[in-house]
Formats: sequence, structure tokens, C-alpha cells
Amino acid sequence: MAYIPNTPADQAEMLEAIGLNSIDDLFAPIPQHLQLKSELNIPSSLDQISLTRHYIELAKKNAGAEDYTCFLGAGVYDHYVPPTVGAILSRGEFLTSYTPYQPEVSQGVLQSIYEFQTLIAELFAMDLANASMYDCASGLAEAAAMASYITERREILAADTINPAHLDVLRTYLNHGPYELHLLPSQDGRIQSETLKDALSSTTAAVLIQHPNFYGGIEDMFSLSDLAHANGSLFVASVDPLSLGLLSPPGDYDADIAVGEGQALGCPMGFGGPMLGLFTCKSQYIRRLPGRIVGATTDIDGKKAYVMTLRTREQDIRRETATSNICTNVALYALAAAVHLATLGKTGVEQVASLSFQKAHYMASQIDSLPGYRLTFPEMPFFKEFLIDCSSSPEQINQRLLKDKILGGYVAEGNRMLIAVTEQRSRKQIDDFVKILSEF
Repeated sequence: MAYIPNTPADQAEMLEAIGLNSIDDLFAPIPQHLQLKSELNIPSSLDQISLTRHYIELAKKNAGAEDYTCFLGAGVYDHYVPPTVGAILSRGEFLTSYTPYQPEVSQGVLQSIYEFQTLIAELFAMDLANASMYDCASGLAEAAAMASYITERREILAADTINPAHLDVLRTYLNHGPYELHLLPSQDGRIQSETLKDALSSTTAAVLIQHPNFYGGIEDMFSLSDLAHANGSLFVASVDPLSLGLLSPPGDYDADIAVGEGQALGCPMGFGGPMLGLFTCKSQYIRRLPGRIVGATTDIDGKKAYVMTLRTREQDIRRETATSNICTNVALYALAAAVHLATLGKTGVEQVASLSFQKAHYMASQIDSLPGYRLTFPEMPFFKEFLIDCSSSPEQINQRLLKDKILGGYVAEGNRMLIAVTEQRSRKQIDDFVKILSEF
């Protein structure tokens, strides 16, 4: 940190060294109307004890999932985080590290990224995974641009059942490039094969489908992927990584690119961020992959070593030919995901997915039997999230739920509520929610 002279003698010495007569001369280039002429409106200083007490009182004004039962999802989920995650993340060598600009010196960080890539690629059943996506939304947008470059086509077909926030980011990315974005209209909560077949054209670069979709629905990914490939288009899947404990991974239905939101893998909800973008693809597209890839090799002594195999951002070697301008690493959350997956193992991921699925279906059946409520898409298979029609205002219902320290569902259009159920929810918590709904 730069030294700031704070005594008259020090200030006089500094001013003499730079050839000025007063402090006012130092700030002369700043217009007078922009200079503050009064004292800053900030509280007086506090001693350590008083400051700690003040912070504790401020913290009490917030309430999180530790205090409230959470049924709110819509992209951010209250999954259990094993204590192993915090134990590893809090270690100084990981907690204080940043993007490795001299990567080979940071062998520990490189290994953590390598392990993360390996686990995500295996979970998705894809050839390879990268690091560096901010979140699922940015990953989805990068996938669309990547597909357009690969196919030399400009049209992007995106399902309207994709998370609306992700669609907003997609629009922002594509708005200033040579792209055409068209939404595929859903029917009964899902994308129908005939809808996609009619929409495909010789200019379609990629088809983007979320699975499970924003309403929790399970799409027919095999049929949709076949249709996209028959047209010469790439198929891009946006998936919930924990759903892969039950559902077929993207590699099984021949996805060319698959992205996902890694927040459910050991990362806190954090008022909606930060997030962790997951990005995978087939090996033939590696040179157009955004972000970075860490690889394993041996050093001059024959010992295992980790290296930065690919860095495609514009700040590094690619410059104007960069595939992406994403310039961070999200390495700490990538480590969280790796530790989380390693802790759960294959059996644990299956158990989390199965419990979420079973509890969500129990809750949906209970709500569907209440007068004034119904499943919006009763024939649609779903994973851990489902949409209901309410006879009363969802906003009023959520306000009532808050009185019992329950975070209700996401308020959708038309008096609808999107409810998420994870493995953390108990039968009593579900029954308490349903009981309050019965009051309306």
C-alpha cells in the first residue's frame, strides 16, 4: 500500500519534492464543483469490542437458509454442503489464490482445477470440461457463440423453457453479434419434437435445451438431439448436475456442448451469487472452447506435473483471435464442486438425486389434492421442481409462509408458483408448507 503523509512536516516534504506549495495545489486539476467542501458523513471510529458488537447486530438483520426452510429454487438451490467443503476451501493456499498468471508455479491450484475438470467430464459423460465460466448463463451464451463459429451458421434456437435469467444473458451476448435468436415455444411445459422439426432450417447453428427445464420438466433429450443433428446443427444441453444421479447425462444423448450451474455442488446460495459455470464439449471442438484447460504431464525429473494446456481468453496468447473475454477463474468454487463430488461419490450423487425426486413428488401430490390448487402440467414428468396454479395470490401466500419462517416458491406469471424440493427438506417441513396452503 502506498504511504500517505499525515503530518504537516511529512506533507511539506512531499509538496516540496513535487514542486507544489499546498495541498490545494495538489488537487487543483479537479474542478471546484466536484471537490467535497464538508466533512464526510460517516460514523466516528469504534473500538474493537464495539465494532464487533455492531457487526453482529447488523448480521442479525439478515436471515438465511439456516433460519428459514427454503422451497425457493428457480436456478439456486438449498442442497446440503458437507463440512469437508468448508474445511478445504478455508485453507489459506486456496482461499487467497487467484487466477494463476504464472500457472506452473501454482501446482496445487492447477491440480484442483484438473480434478474439477475430470469430475465434471465424468459426471456429464463428455470428453472434456473447462474452467472459468462465471455461471450457467454465461456458459450457455458462450456455447451458442461457439456453435455458430463451428457450423458457420447464425441462427440459434433456444427453448422458451430455459431459465428466463439465462435467456436474458443469452440475448445480451448475441444482440451485438451476427446472430439470430429464436425461441422454441413449449407445449404443456415441454418442447415437442414436432415444434423443433418445424423450426429447424439450413441456417440453424444450434439448438439449446435446458434439462430439467425451468419448470422442473424432463425433456425428451434423445429425440431433440437426433433432430438437431439430422439438420447439421449442434445440440447444446443445459443441465442440473445433481439430476445426473438419476437422469441420462448429456454424453448419452450425444450433446455436442453441455453446460450447467455448479452452485448445487457445494456452493452457498449467497443471495443469488456468485455462481459456478460448468462447460463441457466433444473433443473435436477443443480449439473453440472458451476459458482454460489444465492438463497433466511429467516434468524433467519424471514426476507428475500440471500445466495450463489451453488458455483462449484475449488477455493471453490469443489476443484478437480469443474465443472468449471471460477473464477470471472461479477456482475457489470449482474446488468446492470437486470436494463436494469427491465427498458424495457416485452413490451419494444418486442418493441426493433420488431423495430430491421422491420428496418433490410427495409434496406435489399433497398440494394437488388441496382445493384451489393444481399442478400446472399434471402429465409432465419432473425432477425436483414443479409448477402449481394457485387460487390465491402467490405473493400473499409467500408472505404468510414467512411468518412461519418458510421461504415459499418462485412467483411465476398467472398466479403460479414454482416450488423446489431438495434432499434437505423433511416430511414435517413439507407438511407444514401444505397446511399453510390449505388456509387459502
